[in-house]
Amino acid sequence: METRRILLDGLATTVVRQGEELVAPDGRTMPLDDPIHLPPVEPTKVVCVHLNYESRRAEFQASLGVAPTYFHKPVSSLNAHGGEIVRPPRCKYLNFEGEIGIVMGERCRHVAPEEADAFIDGYTIGNDYGLHDFRDTDAGSMLRVKGSDTLCPLGPGVVTDWDFHGKHIETRVNGTVAQSGNTDEMIWDMHYLVADIARTITLEPGDVILSGTPARSRPVQPGDVVEVEVEGLGVLRNTVVEGSVPVRDDVGAQPSESEEVLSTAMGGDWELRGVRAPRKD
Repeated sequence: METRRILLDGLATTVVRQGEELVAPDGRTMPLDDPIHLPPVEPTKVVCVHLNYESRRAEFQASLGVAPTYFHKPVSSLNAHGGEIVRPPRCKYLNFEGEIGIVMGERCRHVAPEEADAFIDGYTIGNDYGLHDFRDTDAGSMLRVKGSDTLCPLGPGVVTDWDFHGKHIETRVNGTVAQSGNTDEMIWDMHYLVADIARTITLEPGDVILSGTPARSRPVQPGDVVEVEVEGLGVLRNTVVEGSVPVRDDVGAQPSESEEVLSTAMGGDWELRGVRAPRKD
């Protein structure tokens, strides 16, 4: 079953997908993409794993430890299917990262991986956008990189009883495939991620864990339409727009184009001062 949250008569309403229609609690039906979508859940937190697809790890030639590492996207960054992704003025390196979101259904703390499934409500699609112009700041927390407003679209809905094994995930920019992967290349699977985080952080109903992205995350531009499609979960679609409010230049770190910014945004395939950098793969 797939549920979505939409605006109906000005109110947030949970609807059920039936074929190519959405059915409201009062029986009204509508085409899938007609209503304004909201994030499909209301999480207290969104936790994201760093490198978790083998293709992504290989792209950066990273040596991983024995366990995953994580970062946090504030709930103020939440966005929805059909929403606009804002690239602030003076910023150039806004990257997509197509991902699968684990949606918690019950409070979860101190569980084994083999017990985690009982606490999961379902799965959704996410796009873990990163504003890499701020990659040099925040001492590794990536707060501004990953937590800026609009950079956490989820949706279009939550699908229950979905088996995450062997599923294709693909990101397209203006219809052209940009990322392509399969959940079987995940280094740590969904159940492991839940159990790992829940050792010390209580996961509440509605909380989301974004489970990583395949290789070839790259910058997008205002006007680009970015779609993430996951086998059995549907398509999350968003449009990138240029922000109208500039990043203040009288406080804080400013957008930069350092070697770290470029190498992260371009996956090791970038040019600096006209000299081509060595590829990391």
